[in-house]
Amino acid sequence: MRSDSRPVFDVRSPSGARHFWRRIGAALAGLFGASARRADPEHLAAGVWGERQAERFLRAKGLRFLGRRVRVGRRGEIDLLFRDGPSLVFVEVKTRRSERFGPPAASVNRAKRAQLSKAAMRYVRRLRQKPDYLRFDIVEVVGSPDSAAAPIVRHIENAFPLEGRYFIPW
Repeated sequence: MRSDSRPVFDVRSPSGARHFWRRIGAALAGLFGASARRADPEHLAAGVWGERQAERFLRAKGLRFLGRRVRVGRRGEIDLLFRDGPSLVFVEVKTRRSERFGPPAASVNRAKRAQLSKAAMRYVRRLRQKPDYLRFDIVEVVGSPDSAAAPIVRHIENAFPLEGRYFIPW
């Protein structure tokens, strides 16, 4: 409690209630010897590893890194964001343990391309200075974090265009 006898957070508001339950959860987890945050599932950890491999690969190619896992809206996420000269590059990273079921880039279907286009346009609308060009790349990472072998990393530049229903207004 503060000196003016008001609580630090107001549980009547949604954000205050979330804060309250997070603190209760952390306190209970500390009592029972568990961590308050669960470990990521294995497939998510492999995805994060693949994004790191892709980032390293693209930096080595000379692209300027701008961001990782950029959230745009409630459902939109851009895996990696780079600048390549006058182009703003949106990168989708696909990580697979093997290519037994086809190349990783094959999983970027029409719905995924539309989702990425929507996220890209939302991101670009927030920018003060608009880029000259937009580009959508796919980076395939074949391997796993627990493997001793080096991963295979492939960069597909300009993998697909901006989805048809979106346009660049400038």
